Amino acid sequence: MTEITAHHGLLGDTNLHVDDTGGTGRPVVLIHGWPLSGQSWSEQVPAFTAAGYRVITYDRRGFGRSDKPLTGYTYDTLTEDLHTLLVELDLNDVTLVGFSMGGGEVARYFSKYGAERLHSVVFASAVPPYLMKTGDNPDGPLEASQAAQMTAGLTANQETFYDGFTTDFFSANGKLVVTEEQRQEALALALQSSKAAALACMAAFATTDFREDLPKVTVPALVIHGDADGTVPFEGSGARTHEAVSGSELHVIAGGPHGINVSHADEFNRVVLDFLAR
Repeated sequence: MTEITAHHGLLGDTNLHVDDTGGTGRPVVLIHGWPLSGQSWSEQVPAFTAAGYRVITYDRRGFGRSDKPLTGYTYDTLTEDLHTLLVELDLNDVTLVGFSMGGGEVARYFSKYGAERLHSVVFASAVPPYLMKTGDNPDGPLEASQAAQMTAGLTANQETFYDGFTTDFFSANGKLVVTEEQRQEALALALQSSKAAALACMAAFATTDFREDLPKVTVPALVIHGDADGTVPFEGSGARTHEAVSGSELHVIAGGPHGINVSHADEFNRVVLDFLAR
């Protein structure tokens, strides 16, 4: 357990909570989804560590155990935070695994910093290429009315909102596919978030266009997604990312909800570890 400080000029300094298994293995950085924290990777850290990798998780600013400033929730700033982590820990030959919102930092990283430090990347249930349905993005899976409803719900009562959100997060075809204990663990992580940060990040992952970032991915890439994901539907996100990233691999988890790293942890870990080994 450690902290790194991201320096952002006028935005000031932000301390980010980092968990690093250490060791001499090739580094794998796990970037969590909204509105959770690095602890949401509890099914992956032991498995990846046992396979010989140095596994690093961190809490995005505004979430978990990191500082919760009022500003800095654009993808450019969030990606700077990720880059700071790689630099401060002197990480090279890294695999970035971006889950859901975290897939956005993975995509934007190539536009801002290139591939020099990277070995490969994984887009897991990830939001790229562009969630919001617009005139020039008709395949975007998120309607503006849905986004407005989410914003209103979170603003009104975060406990009620997150209770419903975590249920949907782990549901496939209307049925919860994790244990209630696992859902409650995710709910507890969500409730550690700052409401201001959660609302700002919701706007960021809904409205940021990654269509120009994805063609810049020049390292091996894996897209892994559940075909029953009701939160970030596969056809509008994972399928399009696979098409946009030249040479990327695709693995679709049958019956997988959004939270496939928990609901289908064995399959998720097997597929990602097979990819990492190459």
